[in-house]
Amino acid sequence: MQNPTVSLFMPFKNTQEYLPACLDSILAETYPHWEVLAVDDHSEDNSRKVLEAYAKKDNRIKVYPNFGNGIIPALQTAYEHSSGELVSRMDSDDIMKPNRLEVMAGSLGSHGKGHVAVGQVQYFSHRGISDGYARYETWLNALTAIGNNYNEIYKECVIPSPCWMVHRDDFELSGAFRPDRYPEDYDLTFRFYENQLKIIPCNEVLHLWRDYDTRTSRTHEHYAQNYFLDIKLHYFLKLDHDPTRPLVVWGAGFKGKSIAKSLVNQELDFVWLCDNPAKIGKKIYGQELVHFETLKKLKNPQSVITVANETAQKEIREFFSTLGQQAMKDYFFFC
Repeated sequence: MQNPTVSLFMPFKNTQEYLPACLDSILAETYPHWEVLAVDDHSEDNSRKVLEAYAKKDNRIKVYPNFGNGIIPALQTAYEHSSGELVSRMDSDDIMKPNRLEVMAGSLGSHGKGHVAVGQVQYFSHRGISDGYARYETWLNALTAIGNNYNEIYKECVIPSPCWMVHRDDFELSGAFRPDRYPEDYDLTFRFYENQLKIIPCNEVLHLWRDYDTRTSRTHEHYAQNYFLDIKLHYFLKLDHDPTRPLVVWGAGFKGKSIAKSLVNQELDFVWLCDNPAKIGKKIYGQELVHFETLKKLKNPQSVITVANETAQKEIREFFSTLGQQAMKDYFFFC
């Protein structure tokens, strides 16, 4: 179908300061065949009035109240009211590049169903960007440039939440917004991965991602580290773990302990490795920690790595290489 309509799902809450720039960027898009499904998640400022004023000027912008509370019910509300053949997200505090929709719709038109169109992103803030966000931006854009985002899916969310687009049929195949698992953007990325939707490479910045202190991903409990670990382990056990192979956890810091505790609670056997002499031989959650050289004695293991230090990660990769083991098959970095 030529010139398919793009449905943009945009929950909003107390973002009146940023909405004009956001909406103006959408109105400036070179691809005109879109609809915005803006859902008010119980704003306490004038956000709703800002949206309604824009909606009066352009009937492609539609405003609805959230039938529940929170971002997932807001997204579900938006999806119920949508009609586009293509679907996408937009954050109410961000800015689109003028050609974002044209590039992404064109990519899907060229590649067909079974694909996810993504774009590179650029953070911006009135106070400058932290080193952590700068590293994440560089890492994410490097993956997007060649379309191998899934190769590091267990480290961080590899598809930017406000900069993806898929065919509606593929979105339905992947469960749409029906699951209620947080963080919802990471969960959706895993479901794209589960349903083998291929990433279309993109070497162009299409989205400007605003950072500020009260941004939801900074303040809401659903974006705390334990939620990310839970979702990683859930999908690893579902999609990539081979239960006939020995399971290994490498690392005994916060993340390693969290993963180990969850495995113990699920009554799943595993070998717990570390290289800290003070911890080797001790038991935590009833599980003894052993030296990482133990890995050499295991037959065809699968390892989850929870060591965050970049230098240590490089050494661990080299160790696995000497054993002839491969990333995303034999070992998986969770940080």
